[in-house]
Amino acid sequence: MNNQGSIERFYRAHKDELLAFVSTRLQYHEDAEDLVQEAFLRLLSSVRPITEETIPSLVYTLCRHLIADWYRRHTVRIDVEHRLVRQLSGQTDSAESLLSVREITERMEQGLARLSEQCGELFRLHVYGGMQARDICKATGENYKTVEYRLGQARKEVRKQLRNVS
Repeated sequence: MNNQGSIERFYRAHKDELLAFVSTRLQYHEDAEDLVQEAFLRLLSSVRPITEETIPSLVYTLCRHLIADWYRRHTVRIDVEHRLVRQLSGQTDSAESLLSVREITERMEQGLARLSEQCGELFRLHVYGGMQARDICKATGENYKTVEYRLGQARKEVRKQLRNVS
């Protein structure tokens, strides 16, 4: 059983220390604050037994994992932005850029058509709705691991379809 009081005391006593730990690894202070809060929220909602002795290790481990996740998402976001800017700046006609966006969308939908309807629906919520896996879980009532698995399957299939898009 979680010791909520211990977690709260640890948060109050070590919030600034953890914020410094995360801030040194991220360039964005607001994101660092969000990651620290997310780590403690995950601790509070954890079903595993947590003792006062395990809290420091768990918090730092959670922070390291959240930082790695943040960098993965940030890297992908920057890569996509650069590709789009490069693609759009190299084209003089806006109709061409709309055509390529349409082509990409069509290819993505072709890939999703190869999967189950549930996988496609979850992926559309993720891409078009901007929802993260935990948000999709709440909206659909699906298990988190199921949502992650289906999103992974959809990503693989969409990547296959998008390989040949020029």
